[in-house]
Amino acid sequence: MKIVFLGTNGWYSTQTGSTSCVLVDSESHCVVFDAGDGIYKLGDYLTRDRPVHLLLSHFHLDHISGFHVLAKLKLNQGMDIYGQRGTENTLGRLLQHPFTIPFRDLPMDVRIHELPEGTHEVPFPVTCRFLRHADPCYGYRVSLDGKTIVYCTDTGICDGSLELSRNADILIHECAMKSGDISTDWPHTTPEEAAQLALQAGVKQLLLTHFDAAVYESIADRKQAEAEAREVFKNTWAMVDGASVEL
Repeated sequence: MKIVFLGTNGWYSTQTGSTSCVLVDSESHCVVFDAGDGIYKLGDYLTRDRPVHLLLSHFHLDHISGFHVLAKLKLNQGMDIYGQRGTENTLGRLLQHPFTIPFRDLPMDVRIHELPEGTHEVPFPVTCRFLRHADPCYGYRVSLDGKTIVYCTDTGICDGSLELSRNADILIHECAMKSGDISTDWPHTTPEEAAQLALQAGVKQLLLTHFDAAVYESIADRKQAEAEAREVFKNTWAMVDGASVEL
């Protein structure tokens, strides 16, 4: 199994990276977290012709702007999109003229599934929980090939992120704020907070992503966040576009 980071920026794209998109290429399934504009790179990493399962956290534009380039991907077996209730209506309004190509006109099948909080078989096991953000946002826990991967973005630390993360092999967690920053209107996470969560939840490895583009202006800024998080949880890595982790 390989995890590839196609977009690691939050808010907007810069020279440091594209916006949020993570590929999990397992033996059994192809899973993608979020559809920021980094998703345009997906076709470069798909090794087999099979359906793509896209787990959508929420509807902020840095997590869905990549839907504009779906026609580029030409997925022969189509895409299954999973999200919170209201996903079909919200995407239907955005993926429409005069904004972009509607789903119905894409050269592939797109199937939308709305999931209530809880655990589902989709066909792999996935648990979704609401996180703490300005608008409703899902975190996900998936089980693939005997490994557990958790994805939490656009959130302050909360009960939902802790519950999802317990004993996970990989925790992919946002790091939009720098050490000492506080955000109440738009909750996000600092390096130390993400590391404390990883430590408390007993995860094996913490991968930091979704670095606010206006705050983390360079890769050096990310390396500093990595160093600060490692003071709390040693097995922490700050991700960049194109970085991959194998399990």
